[in-house]
Amino acid sequence: MSEPDHVQHSPPPTGSFWRSRAGIVLIVFTVIAGLLLAYEHRAHLLIGNGLLLVLLAFCVGIHFFMHGGHGGRGGGDQGPDDGDRP
Repeated sequence: MSEPDHVQHSPPPTGSFWRSRAGIVLIVFTVIAGLLLAYEHRAHLLIGNGLLLVLLAFCVGIHFFMHGGHGGRGGGDQGPDDGDRP
């Protein structure tokens, strides 16, 4: 016997990775690893070289300014004729 024609197989619902079981495990693992890393290196973080933290923050800021945000314009160096090519 075969299934009736009116029964349709729908694909499983697609959700965000971060709300899946694997995403939640990854978030929890990352938080725990970050806390342990911060605890083990707390002396370096609290009285360490603040210039390195400023440099790291500067690099992250420049990254976002140069991209114009992710999902924005994209393909910044294309000329007017480059967009017509398949």
